[in-house]
This record gives sequence, C-alpha cells and structure tokens, in this order.
Amino acid sequence: MTILETILLEKEKEVKQLKKDVSLTEQKRLTPIHSFIAQCRKDQSLIIIAEFKRASPSKGIINPDLDPTKQAEQYQALGASMISVLTDQPFFKGSYADLAAVRNTVDLPILNKDFIIDEVQIDRAYRYGADVILLIAASLPEQRLNDLYQYAIKLGLEVLFEVHKPEELTIANRIGAELIGVNNRDLKTFEVDLKVTEQLAQLLDIDRQILVSESGIQTAADVQRLKQAGARAILVGETLMRANDLQATFSDFLK
Repeated sequence: MTILETILLEKEKEVKQLKKDVSLTEQKRLTPIHSFIAQCRKDQSLIIIAEFKRASPSKGIINPDLDPTKQAEQYQALGASMISVLTDQPFFKGSYADLAAVRNTVDLPILNKDFIIDEVQIDRAYRYGADVILLIAASLPEQRLNDLYQYAIKLGLEVLFEVHKPEELTIANRIGAELIGVNNRDLKTFEVDLKVTEQLAQLLDIDRQILVSESGIQTAADVQRLKQAGARAILVGETLMRANDLQATFSDFLK
C-alpha cells in the first residue's frame, strides 16, 4: 500500500466521525472570502504561498511547537500572498485549531491543505474560514473530483487542483480548474523532482490557468528555475518552518 493510500484510508474514518459531529452544522462562517485567484491576476510578480506544517510522512517532525499565530503574522509581514495550513492530524500533526488561529490573525487568503474526499470536509473548511481548498487528482476518480470541485465553487471557495502527471492535468482541464498546483512530490513514493513543474508547465493554458509549484523548494535558485518554467506562485512549507532567519529566506525568494 502506498503512503497516499494509507492516508486516504485514515481519511475515510475521519469523514465517518465528522458526519456524526453535530457541532459542525451549528458553526457559522464569520469572515468574508478572500480570492487568491484575483490576487494572482492583479500581481504579476512571483507569489509565495507560505505553509504552516508541523510534520510530514517524508520528513517526520519539522517544528511541532511553533505558534501558528506568530508564524502567520511573520508570513504576512514578510510578503506571503496566501497562507496554507496543514490540518491533517495523524500524518502531519496539524489541526483546525491551527487554521482558526491563522484565520484570526491575518486577512490573507487561507488554503486548507488536507486530503479531501467528501463534502463534509469542504463544509468544515468553509466554516473555519478557509478561502481555498485542495483537491488532489491522484486521490479520487474524476467524477468524484468534479462533484467536490463544483460543491466548493458553489460555496464561493476556490480550488487548488493538484496534479503530478499529464493525465491528471487532463482531468483538471475537463473539470475546468483555473488554479493548478503541480506537486513535485510523487504522493505514492514521496520522491521529489522539480522537473515535474517544468514538464507540466508546457501543457498549461497560461492565459486561463495559474500554475502553483509545490514541494521541494529550498533555495533562491529553485525559485528562479520554477519562475522561468512558468510558475506564477510557489508553495513553500518545510523550508520556511525550519528557517532560522525567516526574513532572509523570504528576501532571497522574492528577489
């Protein structure tokens, strides 16, 4: 069984429990929706999506005790255009308390980074104040992906549609996804290669789609390479969470 398959099995258990949670249906969204797509269309420079991630299956514990409020404040002050919050608990040690803390701290768009397989997870993301959700092409059949995509759009949310292979990008195109996340990490093996962005970028409709490169971004040279490939935004997690000098890291990336 692959790592992705293991995670998805755990998500099925989580969804069953979530559907029994009466308190979720009583929760109301208290904040307006912030459009990340509009921000990308307005700002033609390379955009940073800064991620709050405590751990990962591939890297283990990254920075478990970091305060999401303080980290989000720094991300916003240093020039992040969106904050991604990992909310998966079993594999990434995240929580919706982290998302809520970030939402109460910044007025940037927030991406709920999780493995979404059911509408109830989208409801939860919406009510906790997320503006963008993640859908992973490798996680579900095309019809199910389309159902979830349309459900999120009707709520007013935006969708970062994540792909790793040309055939997954074809699915994204059929669904009509505008925000395309190219994951340089193969979620089945967790191997990383920036060439994935370079290869898939050539297949995008750059007049309609926004390319976000994800995973494996560590240096200014990486950023420049991905920008030249056509990335409009980069999603950076581990590098920022481990940074001893966050300001210097942002400065290098934004040059």
